[in-house]
Amino acid sequence: MRVVILFGTEMGTAESAADSIAEELREAHDVSVHDMTDFDIAALDVRDFHVVVCSTYGDGELPTGAEPFADALDRDTPDLSGLRFAVFGLGDIVYGDTFNRGGEIIAEKLAARGAVQVGEHARHDASTEVRVRDMAREWAAALDIPALVAA
Repeated sequence: MRVVILFGTEMGTAESAADSIAEELREAHDVSVHDMTDFDIAALDVRDFHVVVCSTYGDGELPTGAEPFADALDRDTPDLSGLRFAVFGLGDIVYGDTFNRGGEIIAEKLAARGAVQVGEHARHDASTEVRVRDMAREWAAALDIPALVAA
């Protein structure tokens, strides 16, 4: 099974989490990691399982690194029916209602195009003592990646 990990980051923390998730999944899966800034949405393939790792910036906005991906989803409106994805979000609870909003925004955009989110939507809180890399590895180890039917 091929797992495509896409990260959107402002300060690099989401990239670090994506690398940790990749390390955890590589033993059982063919894994690739991509910055959302450079990822062409035409490469989204229903035969792959996608993991979105996205931080939150400012007052609940997407990080700069996720904006091109989100804009392309809105502009090109691809049919993503059959695509399965999981989300690992990053944020800080001190921002209240906008906590972890970046990951939620990307999940909503993918779902609006027909993709289906699976597994627990992880929400790392920068205000805690839990290290993002540790939480990412633990979450990835418990992730139940569904078997996908070849398209």
